[in-house]
Amino acid sequence: MSSSNRTRPLSPHLTIWRWGPHMAVSIMHRVTGSGMATVGAILLVWWLVALASGPDAYASFQDVFTYQSGGLNALGYLFGIGLTLTLFQHMASGIRHLVMDTGANFELKGNKRSAQLTWAFSIVMTLIFWVALLVGKN
Repeated sequence: MSSSNRTRPLSPHLTIWRWGPHMAVSIMHRVTGSGMATVGAILLVWWLVALASGPDAYASFQDVFTYQSGGLNALGYLFGIGLTLTLFQHMASGIRHLVMDTGANFELKGNKRSAQLTWAFSIVMTLIFWVALLVGKN
């Protein structure tokens, strides 16, 4: 019998662990970190090239994220808000992981609560950031 035809045993943890907010936050921490590194690096390079290329190139870069032909570019704002939410979620989750690295917050109730608080923190901080940004613009 070839090795590809054998049934492999499942790890025992797959049958006893239930999906919870703490698992989702841990996975999202990795996803947001990878996403910010990739997307953030591309945007940073694009911004620097536009900045170095002169006022017309920089205006084109800004048009993508703010106004297009005199009108609001909702897709650019949505992308910016999503990136900001990702930043705050990753930051809150990183702080949560830092606290857990000290040996604290492993009780199920506290662990679940801190995972949920990372989502609340990221949403509230994103709202505060964008309200301050848009109000300060006017």
